[in-house]
Amino acid sequence: MRVQSLVRSAAAGLAAFLLLAMPATPVEAQQPSKNAVALANEILDVRGSMTIFEAIVPGVVEKSKATLLQMNPNLFKDLNEIAAELRKEFTPRLASLREEIARLYASRFTEQELKDTLAFYNSPLGKKIVAEEGNFVDRSMATAQDWAIKLNDEVLRRFRAEMKKRGHPF
Repeated sequence: MRVQSLVRSAAAGLAAFLLLAMPATPVEAQQPSKNAVALANEILDVRGSMTIFEAIVPGVVEKSKATLLQMNPNLFKDLNEIAAELRKEFTPRLASLREEIARLYASRFTEQELKDTLAFYNSPLGKKIVAEEGNFVDRSMATAQDWAIKLNDEVLRRFRAEMKKRGHPF
């Protein structure tokens, strides 16, 4: 459950950051400076933003393994061994994904904005937000789910009432 919480937290933080980073109108991509990319990498570290992506390589390997197992379930042992090797081989490639994400951040913010963002996340309030975000996302999701259940009950009551008015028993 804690891993799911971390993943949701990282996802929410990344999504919020990316949404805030996107301009209202399209802008030509600019080539960020090395310093801007370095600052973006620091922000990724402070926020723990890359945590969400750690499951990509194992997930892709397991999906491919499952596809091959469907073709021949007798190859389970060999496919498991190969899967372990492939996870080790491909996990370092996350560094290239990280670099692309850092460049994305760095191309959407000025160096000063990145410095200000980093300073914020290193501040007591920024640290608190990072620490509390997982709990906040979990509680927000639970609250939204409860709200949706109540809304569903109300909508069903209305459907039934309206159908009854039209002569359809519900």
